[in-house]
Amino acid sequence: MAGSLTNYWEDKIINLFFGSTAHTPAATMYFALSSTDFTEAGTGGTEPSTGSYARKDIANTKAALWTTCSGGGAIENNAAITFVTATADWLAGVNIGYWAIFDALTAGNCLAYGSMTTAKPVLNGDTATIAIGDLDITIT
Repeated sequence: MAGSLTNYWEDKIINLFFGSTAHTPAATMYFALSSTDFTEAGTGGTEPSTGSYARKDIANTKAALWTTCSGGGAIENNAAITFVTATADWLAGVNIGYWAIFDALTAGNCLAYGSMTTAKPVLNGDTATIAIGDLDITIT
């Protein structure tokens, strides 16, 4: 599942590298699932709102979540990202085909986004999981 950074996060990186402003990364990242794509502006996306869906929170540390970028401007998850078990069909059984990372449990700033390799529904009793190494973020 490939993804890229939003304008918000790109601006934070540029400002940090060129000394315009300091930036402290979010201590926790919140992973979202969606049936529609997010945008470079960090908008869009249609997250589920029923069936116990909530963004998945994970500590934003190398040990807990990320590999080290070893070239090519890419990083991937080194831990599975497992959501709660659905207690009803998410989005009425529509395929979930997109993901995003936010800096807050609700609302917040969208940091990165991308599409799933294979879109599929999350139905009652399913547990959505992004396997280790399946979420790739690239600076492009």
